[in-house]
Amino acid sequence: MVVVKQIEAKDTYEIRKKELRKNMDLSSQFSGDFDEDTFHLGLYQNEKLISIVSFMKTNNKMLTGEQYQLRGMATLVDFQGKGYGKMLVSKAEKILKKKNINLVWCNARVVALNFYKKQGFQVIGKVFDIPQIGGHYVMFKEI
Repeated sequence: MVVVKQIEAKDTYEIRKKELRKNMDLSSQFSGDFDEDTFHLGLYQNEKLISIVSFMKTNNKMLTGEQYQLRGMATLVDFQGKGYGKMLVSKAEKILKKKNINLVWCNARVVALNFYKKQGFQVIGKVFDIPQIGGHYVMFKEI
């Protein structure tokens, strides 16, 4: 059984470290994790947390409207390619619509570009580098 539910920031750290910060000297805690407007989602399969994402009320100056930033989306490698990320994005969009948010954006890793495009995100600007992590694009989606 697969279930998506809201989780605490600390619940995201293990998967962030394993999938996003592997072999890096970077914290698994993000600035904004505990902000009042931030929320985190987790996807559980048979009660095991296998996919996570965080959403923070942060504006990108290249975009207009009521915005949230998608951060730290990751799925354990053994469970990737099964549509779990899509399920997390879909659940988040419902939550964001209730908050009267009309745009979500992210700094998408180059390797995740096609995933985000399939979810309806568009690229804005040029590729940029985040130290220790690599190339990223700013992507956005109107909701």
